[in-house]
Amino acid sequence: MDTASPTRPEAADRVRLQQMLDELVAAGAMGALAQFRDGDSIWAGSSGVAELGSERSLVPDGWFRIGSVTKTFTAALILQLAGEGRLGLDDGLDRWLPGLVPGDGEITLLRLLDHTSGLYNYTDDLDAAGILRNRSAYWSPQQVVAMATKHEPRFPPGTSRAYCNTSYILLGMVIEKVTGSSYDAEVKRRILQPLNLRQTLAPGDAEVLPEPHARGYLMLDGQPVDITTINTSQAWAAGGMVSTAGDLNQFFRALLAGGLLRSSELRAMQTTIPTAELVVDGGLGVAQVTLPHGGVLWGKDGGAYSYHTLSFHTVEAARQLTVSITVTATARPATHELLTSVASVFSPGR
Repeated sequence: MDTASPTRPEAADRVRLQQMLDELVAAGAMGALAQFRDGDSIWAGSSGVAELGSERSLVPDGWFRIGSVTKTFTAALILQLAGEGRLGLDDGLDRWLPGLVPGDGEITLLRLLDHTSGLYNYTDDLDAAGILRNRSAYWSPQQVVAMATKHEPRFPPGTSRAYCNTSYILLGMVIEKVTGSSYDAEVKRRILQPLNLRQTLAPGDAEVLPEPHARGYLMLDGQPVDITTINTSQAWAAGGMVSTAGDLNQFFRALLAGGLLRSSELRAMQTTIPTAELVVDGGLGVAQVTLPHGGVLWGKDGGAYSYHTLSFHTVEAARQLTVSITVTATARPATHELLTSVASVFSPGR
């Protein structure tokens, strides 16, 4: 399926993007959708189906769970509060949430943002059976953090980097402590409403996906089990939001072009450290990917309950690509490999 606005990216780009979606489905994804923006030109496409055992096509403007792309929203909120002087990135966690985690005096907000806190990653203790068994349960942030603090820290704060969902649960709690209002309310007031993101939901609103959407599945004993409807409080500020490809492109365009953060806070967000992937560097709620031709993209990927999201953009978001892939038993593709497969659409001088 290939749909577009009256102004469309170049034909070769449209062909390559559709080919990417078809290849993802051929490799085992149930469905894949994407929106590509080149300036004001937009292409949107999809491949595959929206439901196992059905011929219902996946639509390009469908809703999906964005997983860890939620972290970009959380980081933006923290950086906004820093710009307002209401907190400092060098604040110890003990200033805002004293006694909640061991070593909180050495764990700064910056170390939570850039995954150098050393805290145990609570999602490492989750499995498909447990998620399915508790799909309607409400998890308080304190319960989630307690899952992590049953384990020893992985390393002393600031001495290494390891991706940590626990850190972003704590950042959501800090946002609530500093503002005196809920995380959901701050996401809506500071980001969703100003940017007119009408197809993006904060975690508390995201239990039931709006139509249209692909169905999501988790594998249990070798069989796919529908998990489209789920209480996302377990993921919350680390991964609980829902959106569309169009809204995510709009969000990142505003973010990277300076519409949400002052230049000093945006520079802080884009200050990177190496990750385990050689071509990927980690910032604060974002990642920097270097393509084979030397071009640099900014964005985030995320996975949640069989939905895999990838949203990456050139500097100041002149060209943008957001992809949602619905997987069942298949492994999701590596971000840099998928971006490399369509590197030509980001090439400089086009």
